[in-house]
Amino acid sequence: MEQILKINSIGQFHEILGYDKPLHPLITFIDFSKVEFKPEYANIKVLMGFYSVMFKKCCFSNFKYGRKEYDFSEATLLCIGPEQAISIETQEEENYADGWGLFFHPDLFRRSFLNQKIDEYSFFAYDRNEALHLSDQENKTLQAVLQMIKKEMTCNMDTYSNDLIISNIEVLLNYCKRFYGRQFITRGHENSEIAEKFQKLIQNYFKSEQLKLQGLPTVKYCAGQLFLSPNYLSDLLKQETGKTAKEHIHYHLIEKAKNLLLNTHESVSEIAYDLGFEHPQNFSKLFKKKTGM
Repeated sequence: MEQILKINSIGQFHEILGYDKPLHPLITFIDFSKVEFKPEYANIKVLMGFYSVMFKKCCFSNFKYGRKEYDFSEATLLCIGPEQAISIETQEEENYADGWGLFFHPDLFRRSFLNQKIDEYSFFAYDRNEALHLSDQENKTLQAVLQMIKKEMTCNMDTYSNDLIISNIEVLLNYCKRFYGRQFITRGHENSEIAEKFQKLIQNYFKSEQLKLQGLPTVKYCAGQLFLSPNYLSDLLKQETGKTAKEHIHYHLIEKAKNLLLNTHESVSEIAYDLGFEHPQNFSKLFKKKTGM
């Protein structure tokens, strides 16, 4: 069985990377060119209990994950949420790790406004091959924000330090959100094809016996059929169609329900079961929510 190491703290992470003790217990900035892995930690999977924003240029040997060539392939940003596994590998070539990583623990912002909106940054749950490919200007923009964060981390801490660090993290994540929006636009043709495949997938599902036998298709199921992560699929569809994957699924469900209600003699309960609902009242509740009837 492959070894998986759980990393719970920033301090433990520094130890594994061969870094000096962190300046702050809940956030750190890592220069990948200065990383020196201890032999016992080489080539293993790690499960980190904090958020990671990692930038790599040209080479991705240090943090291994699936990758496809897209528009700005020479500079890529990967955002990973807590409890997601990545593989750490050694690399014999010198100067291979041209990049940086910002790592911050949820406890840093648990009592702040950022805690209420962190789930809005859906890219933390994207798959590895859905990373953000940056232009030079976008990279410079992120670097400017990072300098502000690093400045607050290295200055004498006062009552405003944490608030300023958290505020700048939010700015950084908002820029990531904007740049992902740009990437969705520049990949318009490819994304249109994915949206079409999704529509055909849903239509075929609702026409088949799968609905009755397996219940409503989930976003996770649809994303898996298209080899995407659920969050990435929903964000892509939102950009292309104005609706999330869940909203599309519910639309097809309600349309099929209307046809059955108007054109069959089955009871509401029977129709609910045919549509994959275990409890008819759940169908009635959803139908009323979507149609007002």
